[in-house]
Amino acid sequence: MEIVQLGQELLRQKSQPVEEVNEELLATIQDMFVTMDNSNGVGLAAPQVGILKRFFVITVDDGVRRVYINPQIIATSQEVCNFEEGCLSIPNVYETITRPEKVTIQAINEKGKPFVQEADGYLARVIQHEYDHLDGILYIDRGDEEFKKKTEATFEKRALRRKEKEAAKAAKAAKIAAKKAKKVGAQC
Repeated sequence: MEIVQLGQELLRQKSQPVEEVNEELLATIQDMFVTMDNSNGVGLAAPQVGILKRFFVITVDDGVRRVYINPQIIATSQEVCNFEEGCLSIPNVYETITRPEKVTIQAINEKGKPFVQEADGYLARVIQHEYDHLDGILYIDRGDEEFKKKTEATFEKRALRRKEKEAAKAAKAAKIAAKKAKKVGAQC
């Protein structure tokens, strides 16, 4: 699966509820775990792979694979903590973000069973980070405004360069195809 990068509008859209836990969803979840693991991530939300549905996957330090379908954070602690966050959709960019120390979340697991989980520390942070993705919120939205603007500008420039390279590559391919067609036409 390809991970959606900062600057693509999809990351800023609100996701819709999952209507059914079925084989297609389970296959997507497995693909997301593979993509997350291959990218050295600890969490991945559906919008990050181009799916505007409310679910995400997490594997933190304990190695447990967790699935959250149609999650709702139903409580947060008043105690907060700071921690440096990054994101697979904003590669190689990190910022210290303040979040509640503890959360309580309710969701459906991959077997279609509802559950409630209390989490603290790193797991709570990852849950909040991935949950934000479902509402089109990125961690840079929760930090320093100047840092956010600078990061968005950097990714806009990268996207522009990528489009320019793709256009140049397409133009070159068209030129080669035209030369080949001209040769074939001359031989007839």
